[in-house]
Amino acid sequence: MEHLESKELRHDWTKEELLAIYHRPLLDLVFEAASVHRRWHRPDEVQISTLLSVKTGGCPEDCSYCGQAARYHTDIKVQSLLPTETVLTHAQKAKDAGSSRFCMAAAWREVRDNRDFDRIIDMVKGVNDMGLEVCCTLGMLTEHQAQRLQEAGLYAYNHNLDTSEEFYDEIISTRKFDNRIQTINNVRKAGITVCSGGIIGLGEKPADRISMLRTLANMERHPESVPINALARVPGTPLENLPKVDVWDMVRMIATARIVMPASMVRLSAGRIEMTEVEQAWCFMAGANSIFTGERQTLLVTPNPGVDEDMQMLQNLGLKPMPSKKEVSCSNG
Repeated sequence: MEHLESKELRHDWTKEELLAIYHRPLLDLVFEAASVHRRWHRPDEVQISTLLSVKTGGCPEDCSYCGQAARYHTDIKVQSLLPTETVLTHAQKAKDAGSSRFCMAAAWREVRDNRDFDRIIDMVKGVNDMGLEVCCTLGMLTEHQAQRLQEAGLYAYNHNLDTSEEFYDEIISTRKFDNRIQTINNVRKAGITVCSGGIIGLGEKPADRISMLRTLANMERHPESVPINALARVPGTPLENLPKVDVWDMVRMIATARIVMPASMVRLSAGRIEMTEVEQAWCFMAGANSIFTGERQTLLVTPNPGVDEDMQMLQNLGLKPMPSKKEVSCSNG
């Protein structure tokens, strides 16, 4: 239990330390992760986030797992940028359903300084005015673009590492691992909180999972949010025939992330649709304290539990939605 001795954050984890944590006997691992979680967070609260695809499909990248890549023959229909009014309507519905964070995703390789980006800025302002934490995931962006988003009220920017630096080229060839790090750095410089995690089940080894977590945990500042995704196998993509991710692998990843990044929100993200309520309960016990939900029952372009189902699950487990940081700051002000 040496990881519980203080509430200080570490940024110097070794690969050997993380491997030892990850491979601990499962019940010991979950017990320690749960203990860390209770020291740093309210164990009965879960952040409810809603993710909306504001621009779908037609992406020029070749991420092997992604149904939105233009080069793969999937059933995903290309959709241009949604009208601002439509996005704000979805945001209000999300807030009414209990979400405290609203994330807007666009299937772009990178942000371009054009009218579409101006419209994104308007969306950010509108969602921010609702009192929601606003998150965007738009691909790579420059320092100047990050600054514009921050000035519009953006709370968080998502840019996942996806996998380890060592395994990265096996999954994506249209950009480099360092490009992802640079975007995260640009977000930090603008004063926006960082949401960054990865995907398991891509064909990687446990050492790759550990390497990815180590990159995140050894950043100068830990990401405020760390999404842990299980591969959603999209027909037509190169990874469609990979096996389903074992739930205990998800539990181990979440528990390890919780121990080495104790202050971060650890988000149980893609893959929940294939998990039972009991399996999700294990993930919450291991330190997950955030999920995506919504009335559309999709996570971008893959199936996801709906808000009614999720609210019933939280009630069954004695959990409740977490208020937004904006609401907390207002009530304390």
